[in-house]
Amino acid sequence: MFLSRLLERMVLMSTVRMVKIKIWSTNIDVLEDFIGKITDIVKKTGVGMKGPIPLPTKKLKIRTLKLPHGEGKKKYEKWEMRIHKRLLYIAEDERVMKQLIRVRVPPEIWMEIEL
Repeated sequence: MFLSRLLERMVLMSTVRMVKIKIWSTNIDVLEDFIGKITDIVKKTGVGMKGPIPLPTKKLKIRTLKLPHGEGKKKYEKWEMRIHKRLLYIAEDERVMKQLIRVRVPPEIWMEIEL
């Protein structure tokens, strides 16, 4: 049963061209709102979609010395920036692509679209 479902999905994926959209941001709330807008557009048009698939969060950490002159106790400040990523696969459709182009992308979000 599992293999038959897997084969059906593979056949559907091979016949329908998919657009790969990779979205990332440091602000998770803005990212989720933006992905919600995209999924609403896709659901209204009835086009096939896979995702949003959460990718691993990248954590960038920096430790800096608190004292500028370096004398005395070594006290450090810790700074961290998290980059949240999501992946969407949308069936290639002209109507959906025109609507996605019209969506305003917030300045905190970066996107990559592959056809």
